[in-house]
Amino acid sequence: MENCSTLLEAALKRAQANPERSCIADGKIAARVLSVVNCPTNRAGVRLLMSCMLAKLHRTEIDPRKPYTKIGGKDCFSGRSYDEQYIGDFITKHNLPCNSTTAFLTPTLRNMDQTLTTKVVLVGRPMAMYQSALRVLDDVRAGKAPAQDVLSESIRLLLLDRDARKARLKTLLSGVDRVADALPLSSEDTVNLIEQHLRCKGSSRLPVSIVAAAYEAAKTRPRRACAPSGRSQCRR
Repeated sequence: MENCSTLLEAALKRAQANPERSCIADGKIAARVLSVVNCPTNRAGVRLLMSCMLAKLHRTEIDPRKPYTKIGGKDCFSGRSYDEQYIGDFITKHNLPCNSTTAFLTPTLRNMDQTLTTKVVLVGRPMAMYQSALRVLDDVRAGKAPAQDVLSESIRLLLLDRDARKARLKTLLSGVDRVADALPLSSEDTVNLIEQHLRCKGSSRLPVSIVAAAYEAAKTRPRRACAPSGRSQCRR
């Protein structure tokens, strides 16, 4: 497996060479890869694809649908080994938006011991993402798409997502700088903003923040003695 890192870097260079163009000629297969890679709630699917594609490139005789040695046979492999030894480091090195741990330890994939055909029902969410991943594995097995194309396309989409996130963060930070330089809100504006927040759904934490802010503001002011009716005194 010594040349696996070289295979990944070659796929990266191909993705970077033309980032606006898909590496997959078949539009339907490209759409399936897109639905897996850009799934906003679960990025285990893209690590599954990348591991299986890397294994297929490294050992052309294997079946990309068999990333479990328990299946048995010369065409199966350990997807977890490829994922942990190479995909994980590659993701970290290039700051790609993926799960930080192997896909093969997720509840959906860790106890599998059968070929990942399109008939397998993976118990995970979103189901459509896993179905697309199985279809892509089947496409590569059937020769409808080269493993190199799927790997390069997955990396290309991750790079686009990474750069888009960086751009959004930069925009947000610039907005914060502009607000910091602006004039402070009047008391009336502050009260109006708080009232608007309190009316919003899901603002249950805000009252706690308001009380905490009041304590922070009060602790910087000198304490004054008060003399209420009776013989005792209080401090505030």
